[in-house]
Amino acid sequence: MEFFRIRRVIPFMRHALVFNIISLVVFVLSVVFLATRGLHFSIEFTGGTVMEVSYNDDANADKIRSTLNTIGLTDVSVQSFGTSKDMLIRLPLKTVEGSSQNVEMQKQADAVLKALKSQDASAELKRVEFVGSQVGKELASDGGLALLFVCIGIMIYLAFRFEWRFAVATILANLHDVTIILGFFAFFQWEFSLPVLAAILAVFGYSVNESVVVFDRVRENFRKMRKASVAEIMDASITGTISRTIITHLCTQMMVLSILLFGGATLHFFAAALTIGILFSIYSSVLVACPLAMYLGASRDDFLPPADKKKAALNPAP
Repeated sequence: MEFFRIRRVIPFMRHALVFNIISLVVFVLSVVFLATRGLHFSIEFTGGTVMEVSYNDDANADKIRSTLNTIGLTDVSVQSFGTSKDMLIRLPLKTVEGSSQNVEMQKQADAVLKALKSQDASAELKRVEFVGSQVGKELASDGGLALLFVCIGIMIYLAFRFEWRFAVATILANLHDVTIILGFFAFFQWEFSLPVLAAILAVFGYSVNESVVVFDRVRENFRKMRKASVAEIMDASITGTISRTIITHLCTQMMVLSILLFGGATLHFFAAALTIGILFSIYSSVLVACPLAMYLGASRDDFLPPADKKKAALNPAP
């Protein structure tokens, strides 16, 4: 579906080098922030206390956070759990010396319950669990493995569907998006939680989908535009899909922004990761993946049948 069509081919590849330099600078800055500042992991990764608290009436997450702030707990996660009367509270791991970790975490849970009861006497503790740092490390390693396997799977798929140059270009463009998202979280020290990891994996798939759409048109134009150069084919392919790109990304970004603005504190960083990822996936699928494929030597010969490839090799163009 197209609401508009651009009749004139936009020369994106003419400015590819400038955009690639900008991408490289942003990428390097993101890596520097990750190396120097690191990520602010949530308790799923670092360990901590998980409390389920029930109320007689609907609970207000903002009031609970304000109550916990009064006792010095600022880095907490509060969200509905099952119903609006049940709340799940996550407290960060409390480091102590010369005392049992579990004892201190139990004291922290008792202090939280006391503060909540002072706010609302109907507050009732349904369960409390202590998550050790070892479990957090396992989650972090499992998340990294999930990202690695996604990369490998995507490369295999694209290598079979297109050609290895396009697979490498797509993965590099996607890693560009993921690294920039992580760079934002490192620079601003936003909380990196399991929902944020899920958002990053979603952005990975979203960006791949956009690259596949563009490369499908590239493959089609390689067969139709026999006298055009590789840069001209890339420009024509991007221009031909730009209407679809704008409509798809605009609609998706509107939904994600609504979650970011009105979804509350629980979904805030999840939506922030998606917002940044979708924004950069538009850029990378057009101005990173295509130039990379061109630099790697993508040509019309990559899409010729085996017999035609042999004939082209025997009779090279003058």
